[in-house]
This record gives sequence, structure tokens and C-alpha cells, in this order.
Amino acid sequence: MTTLFDPSNAPEDFRAGFVSLVGRPNAGKSTLTNALVGEKVAITSSKPQTTRHTIRGIVHREGFQLVLVDTPGLHRPRTLLGQRLNDLVTQTLGEVDAVGFCIPADEKIGPGDRYIASQLALLNRKPVIALVTKTDKVKPDAIAAQLLAVTALGDKVLGPENQGAGFAAVVPVSAVQGHQVEDVAKVLSERLPLSPPLYPDGELTDEPELTMVAELIREAALEGVRDELPHSVAVVVDEMNPREGRPADRPLLDIHANVFVERDSQKAIIIGKGGSRLKAIGSQARGSIEKLLGTAVYLDLRVKVAKEWQRDPKQLGRLGF
Repeated sequence: MTTLFDPSNAPEDFRAGFVSLVGRPNAGKSTLTNALVGEKVAITSSKPQTTRHTIRGIVHREGFQLVLVDTPGLHRPRTLLGQRLNDLVTQTLGEVDAVGFCIPADEKIGPGDRYIASQLALLNRKPVIALVTKTDKVKPDAIAAQLLAVTALGDKVLGPENQGAGFAAVVPVSAVQGHQVEDVAKVLSERLPLSPPLYPDGELTDEPELTMVAELIREAALEGVRDELPHSVAVVVDEMNPREGRPADRPLLDIHANVFVERDSQKAIIIGKGGSRLKAIGSQARGSIEKLLGTAVYLDLRVKVAKEWQRDPKQLGRLGF
């Protein structure tokens, strides 16, 4: 990506580049992205497969600029949507300078982690840093045991470290408590090439505002719903325009968006009794959008059924996948 300002302003030892955070669904990738950036640029949820777009979060530090590419959780695909998400991850991994492999401290290493490690082994010795996330959820002895298990996984799948393989580093981190977040930034930055900054200081993401708004609405829709529902929720923003005739000191942004689900029963869940749930979704999303855009928002949400859209190529295209 072309630098947007005079590269001669950066010191000769400045580093900048792209790092992809991967891991199975709900491994803490989006939460860590937000903690590193210092602002919310990726949606988070306790439900798996929350992220569906590669969100670039830009981490600015004195000696480096780290562009984080937060991807969907890499997993064995069961639907066309799942396959397209995996393809998105594979494409992203081929274009970054290093990879951060997120493995939760509070769960034993499982088939999903081993599958991802096997995929990372195909990256031609691209540096892979293992990030043991969610350390706030377990005791120190459990963290130590997980660090040993993760190191062993790297040696087994990527090759022993003494042969120049294995994980380039293994770093424990709690994004929620901010513990060792800066250590993660430093370790990742050491794998970046010498380069001037790629983005102006203060810019936090290159994701279009329209996409960010849709993601914030979807995050609100995911709160407190049944486990199977998140995979079926998609959001498309139809219009986002300043309201005409408003005073200059009190602007208002009109946003009209559709929340798509796959079945009528899911539509009923999203709307809730007497529209109560949809109202709560709108209220939560509006607050997040106003914080993101720095202006008052009128949010109009409609819920629509797009039957089996995860398996329909035409519908996936219409919904932006």
C-alpha cells in the first residue's frame, strides 16, 4: 500500500507492515485487535464466527506502525459462506508480513487449533507468533501449562524451534485487562520490515464507514440470542445520509438498514415480543454508531428473511460475501 505522506519524515529504523490475527472462532482475535488499537474497530461477541470481514486496525507507536488484519475464524467449512470465509483468510495470510495465532488459555488445544496450525505450516516459513489469549480467565499454573502445550504444538506442526521452525514466539495476553498487550505489539512489530508509516498518524482503520456501521448493528443483533442464530444474521445498510434542514450545530444522520435472517422463526426472535428486542438492538447500535461517527443518528431497522442465504451463491453476493 502506498504511503499517504512524506516518507522522509520517518526515522530510518521505523518499521511498518501487516499482521493477520487468526484462530478458531471466539479465540479473542477481535478483542485483542481493539485493545491494541485502543478503539473499537472490530465487533466482539461471545458467539462464534462473529467477524466476517477483514478489519484493518492500525496500531500507532513511536517506532512502528502495525496494521492488524482481523479475519473470520479459520475452521472446517460446513456451508458456502464458511468456505468463502476460509478463502478470505487464506488470501489474507498470503499478503501479510507475520501471523498472530490466537489460542485461548481457558480451553485445551483441540482439533480446531491443530487444523489451523497445519494450515499455517503451509505459509513457507512466514513468522507465526502464538498468542495465548484470555489469561484473565485462568490461574497462573494453568497459563504455564498452556504455554508449554502451545510450544509443543508449534514444534510438532511447524518443526522444532532449534531447526529454525516452531512458533517465532509464544506470548500470554489478556486483552480485557490490558495485561501484556504492549508486549504483543512489540513482538509483532519485530517481524515487520523496515518501512515508513503506511497510514497517517491518528487513522485507526481503513474500513469504510458503511461497513463499520453494518457491523455495529450486527453486533447488537447478536447479543443474547440463541447459539445458532449468529451464523444466520447479516446486515446491509441501504442509506446513510445527513438529514436536510438541520442546524449546523445539531446535525443528524439518517441510517436505513436491513437485518437479514434465514427463517421466519429467526425473524420473530430478532423482533421480539411487541418489537421489544428490535428496539433494544436499535438503541444499542445507535449508541455505538454515534460514538464511532461523532454525530447524532436516526436509525431505521427492518428485519427481512433471505431463505438459506448462507448456501445460496446469489444471495451471498447480494449480502456482500
